Amino acid sequence: MVQDTQPPSAEFPDGNGRRIAFCVSSFHGELTGAMLDSARAELDAAGVAADAMPVCTVPGAFELPLAARRFARQENVDAVIAIGLVLKGETRHDEVVADGAAAGLRQVMLECDKPVLLGVLTCESLEQARARALPPAEGGSQDKGRALARAALETLAALEGIEATEPPSGTCGFRVSTTEGVRP
Repeated sequence: MVQDTQPPSAEFPDGNGRRIAFCVSSFHGELTGAMLDSARAELDAAGVAADAMPVCTVPGAFELPLAARRFARQENVDAVIAIGLVLKGETRHDEVVADGAAAGLRQVMLECDKPVLLGVLTCESLEQARARALPPAEGGSQDKGRALARAALETLAALEGIEATEPPSGTCGFRVSTTEGVRP
């Protein structure tokens, strides 16, 4: 992903009144903390109040889904951003952890019907992780924290657009008719 260096614009969704929670892995805290700081700065620039961005720190990426679920179940939380880092190792442990975190976060999102953003970086090396996690001012090139914050607000806006054109309950978007398309 190419870093977007533009400040929030009129087309960027407004964050006023939003409450976006963070679950952050303390493993590789230098990088996950930088992603958190960047995401919070982006949300602040979009109008999200500082006290509307609660943070829960967990030991590793595998624990993120449980914390995300606790936040997502809160009625006053609009979205959850999960931040972690899994580095490639000598065994398949990295795959197990990353797959478990991603599957768990997806389950939370669907179960709670709220955006849960997957900010778990899966990198081959610490150098690659730095490039993806850090903003350019800190030596990075992709600023994934900022991208997560923007994605959270854009997803909330998209979901509100769907709700504005919501079909009658129980139709799942399909037109329901008892006579159309029925052959004699």
